[in-house]
Parts: sequence; C-alpha cells; structure tokens
Amino acid sequence: MDVQPLVEAVESLADRFRSMPQSWLLGAVPGHASRAGAGLALARELAGAALAAEGEPAREVPDVGVFAVGDQLAVAGHDLAAALAALPEGPGAAGELERALASVRATAALCG
Repeated sequence: MDVQPLVEAVESLADRFRSMPQSWLLGAVPGHASRAGAGLALARELAGAALAAEGEPAREVPDVGVFAVGDQLAVAGHDLAAALAALPEGPGAAGELERALASVRATAALCG
C-alpha cells in the first residue's frame, strides 16, 4: 500500500504547526478552543488508529503544550503510515488510509 500521500500530508501540516506563532496556535477554530487543540485532537486520532492497526491497546497522546503539536502530529502520522504499510492490502487498510488523509486535510483547512 502506498502510504506516501499520508506521510506528505502529515509532514506538511506538522511543518505548518511548527512555524505558527503562539498567537495563531492559541487562536480558536470551529470545534476547538485553539488551533493547537485541533492539531492535538488529530495527533490523538492518528495515534489511536496506528495502535488499533497494530493490535495495541489505546493510549492517549498527552497534552505537552502548544509548541509540541507539530512534532506530535509528525510522530503519530508516521506511526500510522508504518502500521498501515505493514497491513495486508485490502479494503480495511485502504479505508483507514483514506480516513486518515481526510482528517489531515480537514484539520489543515480548519487551521489555515
């Protein structure tokens, strides 16, 4: 399975979060108290999907501050990409890849 589109989308969004000034990170967006909160929610979603794909129990990505969100996104996205790449080809893995890409793109649009 080609997970490169997910890796590229996650890296792009992670870089955007890493370069955002504090005022933007703390700015509210629809559905979240801040852009950083939206990014953390996405990191948690991606990490949860990676753990599920690996058959691991759920664990929550901790909130370690607004300046760490870009790195948390990158790690969670790469973990999910690796987990999906290890799965056998099929509709389940492909569907999870599409859901993850949609979530990354939605968060990118939301956090403009």
